[in-house]
Amino acid sequence: MGGVGAPELFRPGPYPRNRVHEVVQSVRRRRGLIGAENFALIMTWVEVVDAGRASGKLAEAYDKVGRKRGRVANIHQVFSLNPEALEGHLDLYMSLLYRTSGLTRSQREMIGVVVSGLNRCGYCVVHHSEALSHYLKSPGILKGLESDYRDLQLTERDRAMLDYCAKLTSDPSQMTERDVERLRETGFSDSEILDINLIASYFNFVNRVVLGLGVDLETADERRYRY
Repeated sequence: MGGVGAPELFRPGPYPRNRVHEVVQSVRRRRGLIGAENFALIMTWVEVVDAGRASGKLAEAYDKVGRKRGRVANIHQVFSLNPEALEGHLDLYMSLLYRTSGLTRSQREMIGVVVSGLNRCGYCVVHHSEALSHYLKSPGILKGLESDYRDLQLTERDRAMLDYCAKLTSDPSQMTERDVERLRETGFSDSEILDINLIASYFNFVNRVVLGLGVDLETADERRYRY
């Protein structure tokens, strides 16, 4: 069951995929903000400039996000006080998740779900489980990736890929050249190994933005993006 090099502490626990409305309403009740019009006020723990108040570089950045992703998510809006970082974030995301690569779209989203699960970042687990469901039509695998990928019957390549990402996330100081060699042994090229590392590192970054700034999860109706 346990893949080579996989960390022993993986249990991220369940995520509120079916409890988004309940969670949002609970936060609103605690803060006395019941109306839907106040949702943006509780989106993060720092000031956010929404699309209605955006101008200049921020308005341009929001327009770019909207054209590429279909709408501006909370993870984008939390960058609103630094429009240059928002654009850089979007460019990095599009390059790693969508550009031509030896990794499939499913594999890239699998990394996102597993890394976010290890970091207990419910926001990113929900977002990228939903993205993965567009490519991987297997509810059992989706559920397993959210809890513990080691319990799943995965291909040797996918297991090696996720073992590498899990160790990099949970115990980065213990990474060795042997971890890269294991990926090569399952057929990954050095270009693909670089992509695996960059995608895992990207999700570790984004998870910390979400968790460190209190980014709230959007409602199901608000989470409609281009995949």
